[in-house]
Amino acid sequence: SPNRNEEGDAWIYTSLKRNSYFLISFSVGKWTQATCEKMIKQLFDRMELPSPDNKIEIFTDGNDDYTYILPKYFASTCVDYGQLVKIREKGRVVEKLKRAIYGQPVLDDIETTDVENYNGILRERVGRLVRKTKCFSKRKNRLEGVLHIFQFYWNFMNNFRRYQSPAMIEGIAKKQWTWKDFLSYSFAV
Repeated sequence: SPNRNEEGDAWIYTSLKRNSYFLISFSVGKWTQATCEKMIKQLFDRMELPSPDNKIEIFTDGNDDYTYILPKYFASTCVDYGQLVKIREKGRVVEKLKRAIYGQPVLDDIETTDVENYNGILRERVGRLVRKTKCFSKRKNRLEGVLHIFQFYWNFMNNFRRYQSPAMIEGIAKKQWTWKDFLSYSFAV
């Protein structure tokens, strides 16, 4: 789901696992198919590929970019894709329309509150996303760099649920990382 910075010139598309809040991928840029595709490609590269017997559920807002990009990476027989479109009047949500786009998503399950909550957490914890502050990002590559660090922090260090990070919940990490672990980690070459 896209998250717009307060100035409106950079969007952050994020993909988040619903039960663990594990941030899989993100993309920064204008609200275009190219920005959406960058995030979906990362999602495709970083996850176990779905099959007709093990479908992936994807729920988004009403942005049509997803309807064009998802079929490039995932077979429609492997995806249950639904959209939640919010109808607003005078800035207030007056109706939520849930619609199935591909596959057979359960309409009651189509919801974007988890990713919207995460977008709020991003704005709260990453000062570069808040307008009218001295740390507001003016360069896309700087914002991306900060978001990569935050992604690692969120997935591996954050005490998300009962002393478990999202990576621990997903079975990717055995312990909650510390900043010392992060800063002193060396890659075997």
